[in-house]
Amino acid sequence: MIRSILNGFATAFKGLSITSAHLFSSHKKRNVLPASDNNYFKQLEGTNTIQYPHQKLPIPEVGRYQLDVEMDDCIVCDLCAKVCPVNCIDIEAIKATEAIGQTSDGTTKRLYAAKFDIDMAKCMYCGLCTIVCPTECIVMTNQYDKSVVEINELTYQFSEMTPEVAAEKRREFDRQQAERQVAKLAAMQKKEGEA
Repeated sequence: MIRSILNGFATAFKGLSITSAHLFSSHKKRNVLPASDNNYFKQLEGTNTIQYPHQKLPIPEVGRYQLDVEMDDCIVCDLCAKVCPVNCIDIEAIKATEAIGQTSDGTTKRLYAAKFDIDMAKCMYCGLCTIVCPTECIVMTNQYDKSVVEINELTYQFSEMTPEVAAEKRREFDRQQAERQVAKLAAMQKKEGEA
């Protein structure tokens, strides 16, 4: 019994002496090295952690961080929302009555984005949405620190269309469809009358 207690004290003393040796020997800042550096795992000098936010670790080229959408290049194809495994992308498209422009790669835009929201609180940073995007309008940035107070602040709204404008675009499309239907029926009646 006494031997176990003494053994416990000896073990605790040994652990604390190693910890205090490291604690008091670290007086200079840690060198910030990328993980690809040969000496990355051999750093024995300096503090155990970097002094964030004054020091930041280098961001790898293939890092998966904050999503961003360039709406001028978006054709509202909805592929990113369909491939998302956690359904963090919410898109609402409105058909245009005619072509509404082109993306930077020359693709014709025929849909308005009434809503394009990404809930980064749900996002698992898999990057699938960036892979399937045909115009490469959705990308992962190098921003990784998105601390917020309220969780709803992590839902980013990329569409700038107001609900009033969206309702007007829907009415325009419905009006065009109705006119086309009337013209189609008139053409069919005329064809039947000639036969």
